[in-house]
Amino acid sequence: MVEFIGREAELQNLHEMLQENNQVVIAAIAGMGGLGKTELALQYAMAHRETYKGGICWLLAKAGDVGIQIVQFARTQLDLNPPEDLDILTQVQYCFRLWREGNVLLLLDDVGEYQQVKPYLPLPSSRFKVLITTRQHFGASIKELSLDVLQAEAALELLKSFFKETPQRIEQELAVANQLCEWLGYLPLGLELVGRYLARKQDLSLTEMLRRLENKRLEQPALIKPEADMTAQRGVLAAFELSWQELKDEDKKLGCLLSLFAAAPISWKLVEQCLPESDEEELEEIRDDKLLNLHLLQRKDEGVYQLHPLLREFFQYKLTGLEQAEQLKRSLCRVMVAVAKDIPEDATLKQITAVSPAIPHIAEVANHLIQYVSDDDLISLFIGNAQFYQGQGLYSQAAPWYQKCLEATKERLGEEHPDVAQSLNNLAYLYNSQGRYREAEPLHQQALALRRKLLGEEHPDVAVSLNNLAHLYYSQGRYSEAEPLYIQALALRRKLLGEEHPSVAVSLNNLAGLYDSQGRYSEAEPLYIQALALCRKLLGEEHPSVATSLNNLACLYDSQGRYSEAEPLYQQALALSRKLLGEEHPDVAQSLNNLAYLYNSQGRYSEAEPLYIQALALRRQLLGEEHPDVAQSLNNLASLYESQGRYSEAEPLYIQALALWRKLLGEEHPSVATSLNNLAYLYNSQGRYSEAEPLYIQALALRRQLLGDEHPDVALNLNNLACLYDSQGRYSEAEPLSIQALALSRKLLGEEHPSVALSLNNLALLYNSQGRYSEAEPLHIQALALRRKLLGEEHPLFALSLNNLAKLYYLQELYVEAEPLYLQALEIFEQGLGVNHPHTVKCRENLASLRDRLSSNPE
Repeated sequence: MVEFIGREAELQNLHEMLQENNQVVIAAIAGMGGLGKTELALQYAMAHRETYKGGICWLLAKAGDVGIQIVQFARTQLDLNPPEDLDILTQVQYCFRLWREGNVLLLLDDVGEYQQVKPYLPLPSSRFKVLITTRQHFGASIKELSLDVLQAEAALELLKSFFKETPQRIEQELAVANQLCEWLGYLPLGLELVGRYLARKQDLSLTEMLRRLENKRLEQPALIKPEADMTAQRGVLAAFELSWQELKDEDKKLGCLLSLFAAAPISWKLVEQCLPESDEEELEEIRDDKLLNLHLLQRKDEGVYQLHPLLREFFQYKLTGLEQAEQLKRSLCRVMVAVAKDIPEDATLKQITAVSPAIPHIAEVANHLIQYVSDDDLISLFIGNAQFYQGQGLYSQAAPWYQKCLEATKERLGEEHPDVAQSLNNLAYLYNSQGRYREAEPLHQQALALRRKLLGEEHPDVAVSLNNLAHLYYSQGRYSEAEPLYIQALALRRKLLGEEHPSVAVSLNNLAGLYDSQGRYSEAEPLYIQALALCRKLLGEEHPSVATSLNNLACLYDSQGRYSEAEPLYQQALALSRKLLGEEHPDVAQSLNNLAYLYNSQGRYSEAEPLYIQALALRRQLLGEEHPDVAQSLNNLASLYESQGRYSEAEPLYIQALALWRKLLGEEHPSVATSLNNLAYLYNSQGRYSEAEPLYIQALALRRQLLGDEHPDVALNLNNLACLYDSQGRYSEAEPLSIQALALSRKLLGEEHPSVALSLNNLALLYNSQGRYSEAEPLHIQALALRRKLLGEEHPLFALSLNNLAKLYYLQELYVEAEPLYLQALEIFEQGLGVNHPHTVKCRENLASLRDRLSSNPE
């Protein structure tokens, strides 16, 4: 006998329902075919034989007149002989009056209409209990125990129960066993039929069983014929057929339409849209009085319904013989295309949430009903699903939809069609977002060439391709190739779309970003400001593009050391991205990273660290371990640790970032140069000069090659290499580099910029090292004043300038002038960096040495 698994709670609930009061309790075990209603009733009767001393009377509602069955039971089992001249109803009442003492359980199996059995039920009495199994819902006055399918764990246990002698068959294919349970919808009848079938066929693998089910569906032999000792006497198809026979033509039509949707919850509004000619109330009546009442449909939530997977298979099986089958398929496709077209490219969290329930059904149409979609609408389904995932930063889930789109459009529309060009462009853009630049470039180039050929030079789609190819080059650090394309795209969009169009704002923003990366800040700022104003005007204050523009303008101000202007913009961008896109989105990770970078630049390390860590974790989660943004987060977190003197934590992160950038972007990329420079700086800070020098030289050469001689990053590299030579006493090599760095920073960034202060400071230190104190002092004073103005008096770099000026005075034996500067620097270091930071320790040592000198030489 098969074990009874997964219904322990239902057995207990059933017993409590039957015992809860002194009136007749009718507990209807209701549910779709195959749930094990009869088996549950049988198990209950067997488990409570002792409870019902007056007998358990099992009645088959479909086998004939229930009254006759009751009388026959009374005669054969209770030795009662009701007068035969009485009508059958009176004979039944006679039997109930003279029934054996003790509690009695009347069990009516498979009742269709309650009114047909109601007259034969006993009058109210505490000892008579009535248990009915049915596929229908009898109404609120009947106590009902509705059965659902088994839980996944119980379903697997039920399947395993057929393999007690060969448990290895399940263990070896455990994942497939779970897939089998899922395919069967955790339906007890299906699980028992398949379990018994596999037990008979010992050489049949579970993988092959699943393949056969997927191939022949409900007509697979395992699901058709039950074994003789099973409680159920019908296969799955036959069990469902009983309910099908109770449906009218319109009921069947609705069931078949529902089967065309995916095996997922269905919004009733979508169903109504598929049947625009049908009366809404009539549809509701069919849904509620027929499909729900017969347990052929489940209500999942308000306005949301779902078919069991095997019932969905059943209705699809019946669909093949339905006259309106083609019409229903086209109607569903029409509705899903309309929904897909409404999914925006930069969807907000609110829009994502609203469309989420439709996504499985859009996918179902794209995967299985695409032949019913017109050529004009073909692309919409794939793009809609892709944009749903791409808008959430789920690039790996978006990619297959763009790939399928390209395949489908080529197959149906040929190689030379505008939709093929759009498919190429979309896939390339996604690859670019994933950092898959080598795969993206040929697709962007193909899309641009095809659009030029099919649409001519002056078309908005050509501008899109120019912009996107430029963006790819920009992402690769190929700025000289990106700029003319960005400029062409902007000019074309202005000409075709006018000055006030979101696409013009995108082009302004992108060109500004290019100039920003090249240190061309005066050219970038007006473009960023125009883009932001345009986005606000056209899209409103609450739009992802506004958040992007705020973030980009903040980055520019950050690069210029305009921190007080940058911070509120960063904070606005982060708040807006979180509100519109949710907590888990790449744009949120970018905003967290950028705000942390600002705090790091200001020496607000305790505020920066948690933001960097959040950004890194979010990027790993959304983009995977191998993505340029992950490398950026690793690099930035390392930079923070380095600023705090946490060198052992910084080094492995810098090394990871460098390796990742090299792998993803190749050897010749600005990010690789940045990584080389940063790792060299770390080694220099630790006195590991021989390791630092070749990295600095590589970084400088790479930056000159990629960015040209006049770029802020080149100035930074010159400055860093000069510092290295200064540390090694190679003053003649250091000085020209330091002077070049200062001149270049002033030329590119203006007099008031943190990088200018850095160059002044470092050149002054070089003069210090050579004893050229009169040349060093004014530079120290300028650097100190500039840092005070730009960074404030609580910034570690301001403290560093104080310390350096104090050291100059100390070297000149101007101890009285030096001491207050050391004291002030030490206080800032201790508060900002902690008592154990190398800067703090060194400053404390310098102050101690100075006081020793003062004590030994009080004059």
